[in-house]
Amino acid sequence: MNEMDNQYHSTHFKTSFDPISDLNTEVLILGTLPGEKSLELHEYYAHPRNKFWQIIATITNDKSPSTYEEKKKLLIKHKMGVWDVAHQAIRQGSLDSAIQDEEPNDLNTFISKHKHLKIIGFNGLKSESLYDKYFIRKPNIQYIVLPSSSPANASTSFEQKCKAWSQLITNK
Repeated sequence: MNEMDNQYHSTHFKTSFDPISDLNTEVLILGTLPGEKSLELHEYYAHPRNKFWQIIATITNDKSPSTYEEKKKLLIKHKMGVWDVAHQAIRQGSLDSAIQDEEPNDLNTFISKHKHLKIIGFNGLKSESLYDKYFIRKPNIQYIVLPSSSPANASTSFEQKCKAWSQLITNK
């Protein structure tokens, strides 16, 4: 690798966060990899235009959380968890289409430790394709592809997103 390649690699090398979950988690929502704003703030779905937390509050009929601690508690209260398929990757910017040379998180161990897990929801098509690239679907888990909560998915209305995401609650 030359110096320029090395600089590109170090500047665009991204690593995911630990999952938000507990042993009672029944629904795991999988993203791809945290975006720039999330990495900057060390919070899942931190971009102000990402609708993730608003969708979760709406489909659970709960109040919108304002702090990151409240956001994590909202998920745990409703037996939901969040993680990313990719543990690390090269990506310039935040678009899923820019992910390269990804290495997956250890989802098999996560699934085996979470005995109550019933549903895996993919936050967008890229998380599903990454999952299917590295993992075999388990017959005892329902898999649901959800419209991305990202601001890049502007063609799907908030109401349409909530309707699709409500499957995470109604199918439990």
